Amino acid sequence: MEFDNEDHYAKLLRAQTQIFDQTFGFINSMSLKCVIDLCIPDVIHKYGQPMPLSQLIASLPIHPSKACFIFRLMQILTHSGFFSQHNNATENYEQEEVSYVLTDASKLLLKDHHFSMISLPQVILDPILVNPWFQFSTWFTNEDPTPFHTQNGMAFWDYASSEPKLNHLFNDAMTNDSRLISSVLIEKCKGVFSGLESLVDVGGGTGTMAKAIAKSFPQLKCIVFDLPHVVDGLQGTENVEYVHGDMFEAIPSADSIMLKVNIILVLIIFLLHL
Repeated sequence: MEFDNEDHYAKLLRAQTQIFDQTFGFINSMSLKCVIDLCIPDVIHKYGQPMPLSQLIASLPIHPSKACFIFRLMQILTHSGFFSQHNNATENYEQEEVSYVLTDASKLLLKDHHFSMISLPQVILDPILVNPWFQFSTWFTNEDPTPFHTQNGMAFWDYASSEPKLNHLFNDAMTNDSRLISSVLIEKCKGVFSGLESLVDVGGGTGTMAKAIAKSFPQLKCIVFDLPHVVDGLQGTENVEYVHGDMFEAIPSADSIMLKVNIILVLIIFLLHL
């Protein structure tokens, strides 16, 4: 009986821990956004060696009264694997001062990294996309197509077409994602494009993927197909053409169709009217 009682409380504690994890999980996300907003990865990278906490604090555009909280912020991101922590002896050798270096994950948060991913958390954690989640339960009680519509009174794509900030962040995030995926695709899957003369990239954004493919396979004519506010004004090349329209109505004719599953779309699919 005593064993059963202990097992009962162990289950209760595990259940409580699961609720804690789910409830406070947003702290990791918002801490990541804060680190990006403060440009901490770039500051550490520019320093060129393990950066002492005191030097990091002195290099950040923060109010002096907030200096003591940088250590706590860095603890969260270090625990999540975005920074590696080192302990170095101070000048008086009586105590150690912590220093930080970048990890593979935080290197992708550098502004000048070829595969920089800073746009992803910036767009996903922007209030424009966060606030609709507060309407989630309300959305289940009404006839609105998405929680985004409940919050803003219109579909995501309509909002993006009239809101330059959101449109820029979204397209930039998709571009960065496409840059990495296209590199892997061209390097590892060259045979996929053998014998093709034309390709239409449906929902191709600003054309990062299509331009990379067209450059590697000059015989292939690539069509970037997306909504008007995305492709209008973009200039094509000899074998890259931009066409606007609605993929749910019709798409341009081509030998092949590419539908790239973008992580940005996967993350906010429930908010968008697709």
